[in-house]
Amino acid sequence: MFELDEKEEKILRKLDTPKKIQDFLNKIPINFEEKGDTCMSPRMVLKNWKAHCIEGAMLAALVLRLHGQKPLVVDLTATDRDFDHVICVFKRDGKWGAIGKTNHAVLRYREPVYKDIRELVMSFFHEYFDDSGRKNLRSYSAPVDLSRFDKFNWIAREDDVWEIPDYLAKIKHYNILNRKQISGLRKADEIEIEAGKLTEWKRFGKHDEMPEPERKKVSE
Repeated sequence: MFELDEKEEKILRKLDTPKKIQDFLNKIPINFEEKGDTCMSPRMVLKNWKAHCIEGAMLAALVLRLHGQKPLVVDLTATDRDFDHVICVFKRDGKWGAIGKTNHAVLRYREPVYKDIRELVMSFFHEYFDDSGRKNLRSYSAPVDLSRFDKFNWIAREDDVWEIPDYLAKIKHYNILNRKQISGLRKADEIEIEAGKLTEWKRFGKHDEMPEPERKKVSE
C-alpha cells in the first residue's frame, strides 16, 4: 500500500495508536543534516534511520493514514532568531493532540485534550524559547492533509520531498500575538533556559547515526 514494501508496512502497522507512534519516533535518532538540508520521505527515514521535525511529522501522518485517519500536519512559525517546527496532529473524542519529533525536551507529544488547533498550538508557547530566553513562537497554519501531495509520491520517493515544506511556507498562518503582547513578553527564567539545553540525541561522530546493532534492535 502507498508503494511501501512488506517490511515497511509491517513495521508501521504495529503502531496503531498515537502513543505507539510517538514512542517509535523517539527511538529514531535526530537528523543533524550533516550533509545539508533534507526533507526525506517516510521510506527514506526508515532506510536512513534518522529524522528531524518535519520528517518525523510526515512519518507519523503516514502511520495515522495506514490506520484510516487523515494524515495531518501543522506548521508552527517562529521569529528569525529561532527555528520553525512541524507537528502531526490527530483528533480523539472531539479533541486535538499532537505527535512531534524534536531533539529537545518539550516540543513533543500532546495528549488529545485541546478543543481546537489554536489551543493546541498555545501549549507550545511558553517552552518555545531560545538560549537567551526570548519566547519566539509567532504563528501557525491550519492542518494540512498530506494526501494532497500523493501525486509527488511523498511517502516512498528516494529524493527529498521539498514540495511539502515549500507549500507550508506559502500558506496562510494565524498570528498568536499582537505587537503589544510581543513587547510585553517576559524572558524565560535561567533555570528554564538551562533545562531547555537538554537534548535527547548526541552526535555519534562522523555519520551522526545510531550504531547498526541498535538500528536492528529497534526496527525488527
